[in-house]
Amino acid sequence: MISSELPSGLDEVDVIVVGGGTAGSIIAARLADADPQTTILVIEAGPDNYRTPTIIHPALYRANYGPQSNSSLTYVSKSEEQLDNRSVAVVTGSILGGGSSVNGAIYARAQQVDYDSWDTEGWSSKDLLPFLKKFETYHPPRSSNSHGLEGPIDVSDGTYSCPALRDDFISSLDEAGHPFVEDLQDLVSSNAVSAADRYVSPDTGERQDTAHTYLHPRLRSEGCENLHVLVQSQVTRIIFDGDNRASGVEFRTNPAFESGSSQKSTSTIKARRLVVVSTGSLSTPQLLERSGIGGRKTLEKAGVPVILDLPGVGHGYQDHHMVMATYNSSLTPGQSVDSVINGVMDMAQLLASEAKILSWNGIDASSKLRPTQDEIARFKPGLRKIWDQDFAHTPSKPLGSLVLIAGILGDPLAYPTERQYFSIGCYSPYPRSRGHVHITGPRIDDPLDFKSGFLTDPEGGDLQTLVWLYKKMSQVARKMKFQLGQVSPGPLFAEGSAAASMLKGAQSSGASDPAPEEVHYSPEDDRAIEQWVKENINSSHHPLGTCKMAPVEKMGVVDGSLSVHGIKGLKIADMSIAPSNVSANTVNTALMIGEKAADIFIKELGMEKL
Repeated sequence: MISSELPSGLDEVDVIVVGGGTAGSIIAARLADADPQTTILVIEAGPDNYRTPTIIHPALYRANYGPQSNSSLTYVSKSEEQLDNRSVAVVTGSILGGGSSVNGAIYARAQQVDYDSWDTEGWSSKDLLPFLKKFETYHPPRSSNSHGLEGPIDVSDGTYSCPALRDDFISSLDEAGHPFVEDLQDLVSSNAVSAADRYVSPDTGERQDTAHTYLHPRLRSEGCENLHVLVQSQVTRIIFDGDNRASGVEFRTNPAFESGSSQKSTSTIKARRLVVVSTGSLSTPQLLERSGIGGRKTLEKAGVPVILDLPGVGHGYQDHHMVMATYNSSLTPGQSVDSVINGVMDMAQLLASEAKILSWNGIDASSKLRPTQDEIARFKPGLRKIWDQDFAHTPSKPLGSLVLIAGILGDPLAYPTERQYFSIGCYSPYPRSRGHVHITGPRIDDPLDFKSGFLTDPEGGDLQTLVWLYKKMSQVARKMKFQLGQVSPGPLFAEGSAAASMLKGAQSSGASDPAPEEVHYSPEDDRAIEQWVKENINSSHHPLGTCKMAPVEKMGVVDGSLSVHGIKGLKIADMSIAPSNVSANTVNTALMIGEKAADIFIKELGMEKL
């Protein structure tokens, strides 16, 4: 059952799963299936998501990111000097299903080399492929042996798209030296562009989040009385017995869902066998530190008694760096996802008729790119060194990604609604910069010490990667037939430079003079792009790595069984455990972690024989 209050008399269960997000929902469902006698309690800070229109319809996903939304949390970093004293905002899901409920529903997978680089027994790409296939039913006809065909989550192209814009983007990238491939998500293909698929049912067009595909079917059927879900409740700390064993949690009602002071009374519930933390890369380290697990200096400064000195907690924050541009276009309203939410199309009518366009996230093509030899030759020394070390001899590893959005990547009301737009997002998959996330006090409401660390890598390679991606994006956009001029601000190139002429032409809607086939950027132009990047870089909302799977001496927090080092009965299973980044939207890896973690826990608890 799902409730915002703990059922009367339920003061102890076998397994507590803290966080009913992407991975947590999978873990709870799989454990409940494995043994009907094992009681499972999921504690989720956000609300139930069942049949919520902004959840089940991918076209409406951006409504979950608004300031009034109760389905997400926004973490804002400190002002950071290297970003021109800007802060970075990172949005995470805070609802059943977590990020899988509120994200763009983009189906994108990491590369084999990403998982192999984790260098952990049992977590190589060969080990993980069965779990990557286990959760999905892959519908496109271009399926290969790397995809699953019998999982609970549908992967398809949905019931709506804009083939004309998709093909325009693909053709332009092909002309730029990055050919089309049928399946860019086969774990090995790179330096190519492909049509994009979604976590969307090919029949109903509805989002395939883990709450609707794992939790709700069990909670609404007979025979699953051992699974309980407590929503709108925040776990304030983990409770330990005298043997450093996690024995339960302390929790309170989330004040966001009730009036009055946030200083609410707390309750506790015991866990006989296991506590699993699955609250995400920004929340999980906070919970551990509030519970006394973390770096000694951090805990003592925050006034938290030290249970275990584990300095890797909250260390090494990573994200995918992103810059973007929006272009005016010759698209019609039905070819832009913005039309769904900016008033051009009647929302009530769309919902009443279950219009197919509601299944569309506006993202119909994506790429994984490597530079040409000419581009490599023009790299600055820092990026050239990184390229030679990490990329040159690994052809399946992309340096960047361009993603096409049939609409505005950002506020859909930012530009006049009588025109239609498209955007191109530039993503850096393997940034070397690192940040941190730590508590500043013992209470859940105390301010957070969060630093993104964007663009702090010593070689400057992260900045130069985005400079290269900006140039690639501009090259591709110039070739696109639907493009009628850039409308978002661009770099401030010096008047009269070739780059200034290119940008001026791109911003002149319907300009008669064709844009130059190739732009020769001067050192001054490069500096202008660098400044633009610093002023515009943002999070991709893909946080990871803050409780990584590695030995303690390498700032690790969990081992290969996802056990917290030095603590019994406590596991972590979310993107915080990733030792290094993945060249894809992180939800696919989070889904895999959920399935892999469930398999580990079922075996350790002796449930696989039942």
